[in-house]
Amino acid sequence: MPPSERPPTIDPVAAERWALSAKQASPWLHEEVARRMTDRLQWIKQQPTAWAHWQPVRGGLEAHGALLDRFAGAACYVVESRPELAQQAIASNAKPWWSPARWKAPTQHAAPPPDGGVQLVWANMVLHMVSDPQALIAQWHRAIATDGFLMFSCLGPDTVRELRGVYQSLGWPPSGHAFTDMHDWGDMLVHAGFAEPVMDMERIRLTYATPERLLADLRELGRNLHPERFAALRARGWRDRLYSSLTERLADAADQGRLPLTFEIIYGHAFKPAPRVKLSAQSAVSLRDMREMLHRGPPGAS
Repeated sequence: MPPSERPPTIDPVAAERWALSAKQASPWLHEEVARRMTDRLQWIKQQPTAWAHWQPVRGGLEAHGALLDRFAGAACYVVESRPELAQQAIASNAKPWWSPARWKAPTQHAAPPPDGGVQLVWANMVLHMVSDPQALIAQWHRAIATDGFLMFSCLGPDTVRELRGVYQSLGWPPSGHAFTDMHDWGDMLVHAGFAEPVMDMERIRLTYATPERLLADLRELGRNLHPERFAALRARGWRDRLYSSLTERLADAADQGRLPLTFEIIYGHAFKPAPRVKLSAQSAVSLRDMREMLHRGPPGAS
């Protein structure tokens, strides 16, 4: 997908509605992905003095607490779709009033960071549910200081391929919007000004005892944002047919009749390099970029 194009199968109105509907608890799968993403921090030597957590309520409140402990002393900017969700994330890791640890708790701001205000943006399972991911990546790039870095995760194209197959076999509209390939995410990062993007992928296979439990999990993880999805509510007859079709087509004898679903998880991180100026007859440089270049000195300077 060329960097100049938005994902073609995401309805912006539906995506906005989903962003505003976050619940009180983080999905189990998101917490597990956040834990695995945290393991990748061992490869990063830089310790931020300030960092931003994008949508921690869905991305993982347990992970938010673990990151606060890991970056003890670093200020944290909590970015959420609604102010009350940011306050919920902050309160979820508040220390008891009588605990000495409360005096050393890191400062948390319920607001987006200023431009160049953080050395790390952490965004777990966010990108695949926004209608304009390039705008979001550009926002992350503005927030990160020179030599800071971005860490994110999202769902990849093989996610719930079993469910897509069932819908297709029944002649129904798509069961979900398309997910972006990790190579395209890498291209978007470079296009936004990031450097050295490193992309990784793994597949997690979950199995369910019943179609009801399978669909309950999916409702917690996301929504169908495809513009050509069913345009109205379905009746009980359609629901019963979906249940029976899932049971008939997905039941795996090797898993004692349980229903499998595949989740492709994409992990990525990239650094924000010093700004470069392309020389031409007339060159325009922002005041912030000019200050950064003057602070760093000429290339190769010690």
